This record gives sequence, structure tokens and C-alpha cells, in this order.
Amino acid sequence: MTAVTNLFFYGTLCHLPVLRVVLGHEPDVCPAVLSDYAVSWVQGQAFPMINQQLGALVKGIFLRGVDAEDLARLDFYTGSFHVRKRKIAVATDQGAETAEVYFPDTSLWTAGQPWRTEDWAAVWGDTVTATAGDVMALYGLRDASSIARRRGAMLLRGAARVRAGMLGQPTLRRPVAAGDVVVQTRHYPYANFFSVEEYDLSFRRFDGTMSGVVNRATFISGDAVTVLPYDPVRDRVLLVEQFRAGPFARGDANPWQLEAIAGRIDPGETPQDAARREAVEEAGLVLGALLPVARYYPTPGAMAEFLYSYVALCDLPDGCAGVFGVAGEAEDIRGHLVSFDRLMELVASGEASNAPVVLTALWLQRERARLREAENPSTRF
Repeated sequence: MTAVTNLFFYGTLCHLPVLRVVLGHEPDVCPAVLSDYAVSWVQGQAFPMINQQLGALVKGIFLRGVDAEDLARLDFYTGSFHVRKRKIAVATDQGAETAEVYFPDTSLWTAGQPWRTEDWAAVWGDTVTATAGDVMALYGLRDASSIARRRGAMLLRGAARVRAGMLGQPTLRRPVAAGDVVVQTRHYPYANFFSVEEYDLSFRRFDGTMSGVVNRATFISGDAVTVLPYDPVRDRVLLVEQFRAGPFARGDANPWQLEAIAGRIDPGETPQDAARREAVEEAGLVLGALLPVARYYPTPGAMAEFLYSYVALCDLPDGCAGVFGVAGEAEDIRGHLVSFDRLMELVASGEASNAPVVLTALWLQRERARLREAENPSTRF
């Protein structure tokens, strides 16, 4: 006889889209209540923890009769959160029943504000659901500890998946239908902060037939933002300079690059939020209005990276450029105040040679007269 158990969920697994992805099928759940416990956000994380608190009530869901396969899938998914199961009595629609509950290791986490699944779902639900799909794709291939080490990077990927689904319908490109891309196998030859995914797949050709199976590898890095601060009164921009591994690996004689301010878009923040945060971290600047330049794949043949580029109106007085960066990320970033004309010289000579700064400089060249005319010199940001 196959062993079964009951489970009570109080946090992110109460969000049925996540639970559905983890189990791989539609769950049959009912409401349940756990007495004398309270649920709080884990400080700095996108998941909760549960602690004993006399008189408190936790509203959650009850999954009855979980078989061995479902339990293994749940244990794999929750294992990256460093949890252990405990049996506790909960109140269900059938009265008092015993259930196993996942308890995070309280020595690793600090409790924050009271948790409400609805609040979490409004910000994190879609991202965590997408991330759960990536996690469960590794079920049977990786252990939970490897997932724990990459949780932040995997959330970046999940957030990118959500944003990718928001792009508009094509007007020139072919519309995509179910079955237009068929993945035979998916491999993970490398996974750290960045990762590489390798696919054996076929795709629909323009004549309507399916291609043969081809092998494609993609570098996964998450979505990012770039922003070029521009002072329309002084007609100058701020560029940043830092060591870059890409040019170094290529063999570039000078791997220090002149760039726009840039960084990954953290899960739970918008591209605009990321631009403002990175401006403070990399240049000590508080930005004014953000002007969209473009949204684009810089290298779609090999990378999943997607960029959101902006020009930011900003006050750039003499002396505002310095050396900045987040010490914990080994950043060493120097700012340069340059005139618009000098910026275009750097682009023309190739000294400013990365795609976002070139694209943004050309956008600014087109829009510069309008921005300068619109700026009122008597009003500063």
C-alpha cells in the first residue's frame, strides 16, 4: 500500500499557480487553520517563516493524501529554503487533522513584518511561479542545495520571463502558435550567478514545415537596465568606466570600458526603479525624469539578456564625478563628465564601443535640441 501524508501550507505554496507548477498537476486543497502560530516575512527575502505565538492564527491550505511522488517534488522545491517538516494538528473542513508543516531553519533567517499571501502575490506571484518552473525543470537533475545557492539568480530569470510575456503582438514578424518550437532535451552545462542552457529543438520554418533537430546554447543573465545621465543646461553627460570581463576574455588590449550606468533589474523592482538605484550606487546621482531610449536584445543569437535603456535628465555640476560602486560586489567605478560633443567623438573613434552607450548617444543626438529647448534654466531638478 502506497504511503500518503497530509500537508499544511502557510506561505508561497498557498498561491495555487506555484503549487500547481511544483506538483505538476492540479492540486485538490481545502482551507485550514493553524492555531498558536504566526507567519512573518523573512527580512530581505521573498518568502515567509512561521513561529509559535500563543493566541495567533495562521490561515492556509491543506493538501490531503499526498503520495510519495508529490511529496518528493515538494521536498525538492522547499529544500532550497532550508526547511524541516513537523507534524502539527490543524483545523480543516473535516475537523482536527494532523498535517506536516515545512518550518524554515530560524537560525538562518530573521522575521520581518507580518505576512499576507495576497500582498506577496501582488508583487512576487508571477515571478515566483515562473521561477518555480525553472526549479522543477531541475527535479531529478540537481539537489536542493544547488538551487539554494542560485535562488537569487533564478529569481532574476523568473522576473525576466514575466517581463518577456508583456511584449506586444508582432506587426511584421510571424505570429507564434503552439507547437512552433518543440524542445527535445534541455541541458544545464554551467550554472552559477550566470548560467548556460543548451537545447536540442526544432522550429517551424517559413514554409510551414518543422526543421530538423538542432542544438542551440544560450547564455542566461537576466534583464538589465542602462541609463545615461544628461544635463541639458550644461550639455554634458556622465559616463562610467570599469573593468569588464567580456572584453578581457576576448583579448581586448584595454578591458576597461566607457559605459552608461547599468545593472541587473532585481526581482520585485521595475526597470525604472533599477535605473535610479544603480545611479546612486555607481555614480552617487539622484536622477530626474527618465526618458526611454529602447528595449532590446543586444545579442539574440547567443544571449537571453534583454536591456531597457534610458536617458535621465540630471544636474551635473563640476566635481560631481567620482569613484563609486558596491564594495560587496567588487565594483570599482569611475565617473567622467564629458560634453555632448566629446561623447560623440568617443563613439565615432570607437573608444566608447559597447552597444548601450552607442545606441543611447545616437538617440541623444536626435533628441538633444528638443531637450535643450524644453529645459528652463531657472528650474533645477
